[in-house]
Amino acid sequence: MKKEVVIIKFNPVSSKKLYMQIYNQILSEIQSGSFKIGDKLPAERELCEMFGVSRAPIRQALSALEMNGLIYSRQGEGVYVKSNKIIADHSDSAIFFNSISPEDIVEARMNIEPLIVQFAAQRATDEDIAELRSTIKQMEEETKAGVYVPETDEKLHSGIAKASHNDLFINIMAAIINAMKQQEMWKFIRDRTVTRPDYRDVNFKEHELLINAIEHHNQDEAVEIMTNHMQNLYDRYWKD
Repeated sequence: MKKEVVIIKFNPVSSKKLYMQIYNQILSEIQSGSFKIGDKLPAERELCEMFGVSRAPIRQALSALEMNGLIYSRQGEGVYVKSNKIIADHSDSAIFFNSISPEDIVEARMNIEPLIVQFAAQRATDEDIAELRSTIKQMEEETKAGVYVPETDEKLHSGIAKASHNDLFINIMAAIINAMKQQEMWKFIRDRTVTRPDYRDVNFKEHELLINAIEHHNQDEAVEIMTNHMQNLYDRYWKD
């Protein structure tokens, strides 16, 4: 018996918190029965056309749906409906919607961290550099052991902010790190991307180049490396 084709019409979304709006519309269709358990969702490309957005917010919305136990993905096949009920642990969508959004985190990091590293490269003392060297050594050992430890990554970026000798930059970096820790979806996507061996190795290499530039007080190189590192961060989280 041929399965009936489900025709869904999604509404275009406005610019603010795109993934939240996309999440809610897909969730509504799942809960109303338009998408039944076992049904395959439209491909990412189709969802982009339906919602009039790029791939990034579609990826975020699908990640949120997966994190809440509503869908699952099959490598190379697509995304399927798993349940029409949010899993108990995540019954309150505020667990990620009321946190600072992943888009805000990425946007802040892409614009602020190159500025912070510029001052770090100018002002880093021998003590600052020794501390950064100790942390990058720790990251190297973890990378060789085949693990990614987010706390080490955070420690390195905090150390760079500390080397700027600007208390506001230090506090801003602390706020960004705190936002990443509170945002459940950020951690969910991070654990599916930067923990991969290919990303893990590149991630270490980029951090090592950053510390080398700071140690040599080469601010132009440090800014360029950090800018590329932040762009790569965006690409890893939202494009792959």
